Amino acid sequence: MHVSELYLYPIKSARGIPLERAELDERGFRHDRRWMLVDADGRFISQREAHRLALVDVALAGDALLVSAPGMPALRVACAARGAPERCTIWHDVVAAESVSGLADEWFSTFLALSCRLLHMPDESHRIVNRAYVKQERLVGFADAYPLLVIGQGSLDLLNQKLNAQGERALPMQRFRPNIVVAESRPHEEDEWRQIRIGEIDVDVVKPCERCVITTVDIDSATAGREPLRTLAGYRKQGSKVLFGQNAVHRQLGSLSIGDAITVLSRHD
Repeated sequence: MHVSELYLYPIKSARGIPLERAELDERGFRHDRRWMLVDADGRFISQREAHRLALVDVALAGDALLVSAPGMPALRVACAARGAPERCTIWHDVVAAESVSGLADEWFSTFLALSCRLLHMPDESHRIVNRAYVKQERLVGFADAYPLLVIGQGSLDLLNQKLNAQGERALPMQRFRPNIVVAESRPHEEDEWRQIRIGEIDVDVVKPCERCVITTVDIDSATAGREPLRTLAGYRKQGSKVLFGQNAVHRQLGSLSIGDAITVLSRHD
């Protein structure tokens, strides 16, 4: 098994950036989910309620993010810029953040037709992953819960076979917003893993990923349908949750690259 794709998502719920090599800092991939949109109450906004975020492209250009979307001028967001301190809420966590700029707020509010503000998580902000699943105190950015999301290509291939058999079109991996895609694994083999080594980085596979309506948003049109949740519910439902992919936490800093070998160090009993 080896790494076939790597994705970075600087702005929560905007499009990802495919990478050849990803640098790992304490929170996961460097710059991953360090920016997030919030409403007037400081609560996070995602594709769940703002489908048009699926059309927002983000690129890294030196020390800045370049943000673009259909019909909008390019927006430049300096990575090192410091704004006024704020508090925001993501799920049950209240997190220290900082404003980005009035220009960024206006840009996103206009494109989404939704009053919102863009915030950044500074290095001083410490959001801790759920200690019920991770023994060590580990940090995470504005990702839903954990620094990394791992999906096997075999898992998507099986889903697409089922979709095609029902007359539905195959879906791209980007619908599921992974950080790391694994080639040459069995369908849902990642469910069995407890710890893996990717290149020289040890990774704890800690919790199945519960999928939501974001997976039903077409990344080309920003319209939502019923798939893939309808099909996944037929064979990937546990209780009330539909599961696809695995949340993970890295043990060391360093880097990951396309082609890195993946070794399973331990599996669930």
